[in-house]
Amino acid sequence: MKKYLACASALAALATLGNAARAADTTDDSLTWFGVTLYGTFDVGYTYQPRGTPLNDYFPPGLEYMVQKNEQPKHSYSGVSENALSQSKIGLRGTHEFFPGWSGVFRMETHIQPLSGNLSDGVKSVIQQNGIPAAKQQTNGDSNRAGQPFGGAIWAGVSSPTYGTLTFGRQLSLLADNITRYDPMGGSYAFSFLGYSGTFGGVGDTQDLRLDNSVKYFNQIGPGRVAFMFQNGQGTSSGNNAIEGDIGADPIPGMSIDAAYANKRDAIIIAPASAAQMTPCTAGNPPANPPTATNCLIATIDPSQASNATVSDNWSWQVGFSYLFQQFKFSAAFEDIHFRNPHTPLLPGVPDLGGYTLGWTNNDAYPQKAKILLYHAVGLKYSASKNLDITGAWYYIFQNQFKKGAGIACPGGNNGIKDNAACSGREPGYSLVADYKFDRHFDIYAGVMYSHLADGLASGTLTTFTIDPTIGGRFNF
Repeated sequence: MKKYLACASALAALATLGNAARAADTTDDSLTWFGVTLYGTFDVGYTYQPRGTPLNDYFPPGLEYMVQKNEQPKHSYSGVSENALSQSKIGLRGTHEFFPGWSGVFRMETHIQPLSGNLSDGVKSVIQQNGIPAAKQQTNGDSNRAGQPFGGAIWAGVSSPTYGTLTFGRQLSLLADNITRYDPMGGSYAFSFLGYSGTFGGVGDTQDLRLDNSVKYFNQIGPGRVAFMFQNGQGTSSGNNAIEGDIGADPIPGMSIDAAYANKRDAIIIAPASAAQMTPCTAGNPPANPPTATNCLIATIDPSQASNATVSDNWSWQVGFSYLFQQFKFSAAFEDIHFRNPHTPLLPGVPDLGGYTLGWTNNDAYPQKAKILLYHAVGLKYSASKNLDITGAWYYIFQNQFKKGAGIACPGGNNGIKDNAACSGREPGYSLVADYKFDRHFDIYAGVMYSHLADGLASGTLTTFTIDPTIGGRFNF
């Protein structure tokens, strides 16, 4: 309730400021007043999925645009959709020069589900499925948005053209910044692996795509740029500390390249708990307070707030490249992510994002060797006119085999046996989108993405592929 009251107060303040901005600014149509700008996005559409799950009122993308384990081969979805091309939001950003060459800067951004009016809350969408078999689950997925009033961003700092920008608060990771620069589809949920899945921007786990309690530095020095980021996560709902660094350049007109490194301790990713896990821990189901609770729920933890977490120490390196030539823009990105067992295990009862609680924790998912995910993205945008862009992209995920032993069949396929989830696997995807911009405020789009799971990544799935033709409109202010 406190979160919703805080958000309501903030939105009321934004509305008041917007009215003042309209009265104060007659030279352009931006809602800016004394250096403070009110901005937002509203994105809705229509989607058909021959293999889909029902819309979720809290999950940021609304629908499972990439194939997921609970998507059902005999169930389709045809109906309204949200946030397909970009996240709906409302926010404030501002800058004010307080000394020659030095300005104060800030941003506050709320992410919303336009079809329900709810705050975006991926963690809740997962917890709603606890104890429900996959075949009966709704759309769900972990996220760095967990119902926070300012789930998109809340940060402030100082900026200088010479010395760079230093900011403090809840901020996008440097890896996520590179998605904005180099994803061919611009981070779209419905048409991009990199946009739909926060794995690429979150050092392997989407909860770290935005970092609470973080310090971020960026400086553009001629054609080059550097950036550093540190998160103090100890004792918070953010797991543990994180560090990131990026170096990039624009060596010739139209060309851009960046390379980044990130390391996150006690990264958390959650999935729905099984019906067996929902069983309360008892004296006959020991221990009452285990270091790793995967088979029962401690009595002091509220089941409606309990998340089922896999914990790991992750590191990754990433490169991105783009080149604009006349009407064409080529983009490519690659990331190598490593998952290892955590040096500092997290116990049940530890807070998760948004006020939720870790009800079950698996600190031993990678006992033999690191799990490695390799992400690839290549795409081409063609500006057919000043109003129309057509973009095509190819995405590919590869997973190594990170476990061996009895019961782990790699490869499967013999006698109908599927590969184990620890086996090597792959997921290719293809997307195509046409986006027509009437002006800077309103555009309409139509597109489709196909994704396919194979080998280890297909383990436990009800279907191995999905396709999501989508049309929609987006209003920006």
